[in-house]
Amino acid sequence: MTVHFVGAGPGAADLITLRAASLLAAADVVLYPGTYLDAEVLAHCPDARRVDTQRLDLDQITAVMVDAAQEGQEVVRLTSGDPSLYSALAEQTARLDAAGVAWDVCPGVPAYAAAAAAVGRELTVPLVAQSVVLTRTQARSTAMPQTESLAAFAATRATLVLHLAITRTRSLADSLVDEYGADCPAVVVHRASQPDELVLRGTLADIADQVEAAGLKQAAVILVGRALARDGAESWLYQADRPRPTAG
Repeated sequence: MTVHFVGAGPGAADLITLRAASLLAAADVVLYPGTYLDAEVLAHCPDARRVDTQRLDLDQITAVMVDAAQEGQEVVRLTSGDPSLYSALAEQTARLDAAGVAWDVCPGVPAYAAAAAAVGRELTVPLVAQSVVLTRTQARSTAMPQTESLAAFAATRATLVLHLAITRTRSLADSLVDEYGADCPAVVVHRASQPDELVLRGTLADIADQVEAAGLKQAAVILVGRALARDGAESWLYQADRPRPTAG
């Protein structure tokens, strides 16, 4: 049988893909990240055995998947957002390969996309920012590669998306001021798309005050960049004087 790594999206039950819903409906066992997931997502798998992984280590999680697959059960491993970002997909699939268990991946709506949608903003605005940096910070977590310092990313002045960083908002904002300016827009979205979603809008000068006042500790995405102001040029792709193919 197959272990399906399924992107659960940002948390809302109606922001998973049709493929994800189908896999959940057919699953015998579903492992899910209880910290980040709206419980309503699990309504898509009413008959499955459900395993909350928030207090399990990687070996324990893998053992559940391997045992179930070897017993002939269909397994869904839900990840928050999309499996391509911060999902431990590499470690888990290496273990499954070693155990001879088949697996595949179903993409999901990433949390940063839901955060941008919550504030109605495009992260790439012509002549302002045409690149988006998806990164995180190091606290009680795996070390960041030496070539991926926040200072190096800030030097590009691209739109920054900071995951797993909410407890360090003040120090992050302070470190970005020199490149982006104290008046640079900054947005924090807590539990994007979920019933208890909270959106904080501000600048690098005041966003940390808002985060601390709200008492946010996890499940939040930080967006930083001038593109959030929605000021800039218009795309050449849609200009009226852009040459276009004539009808054949």
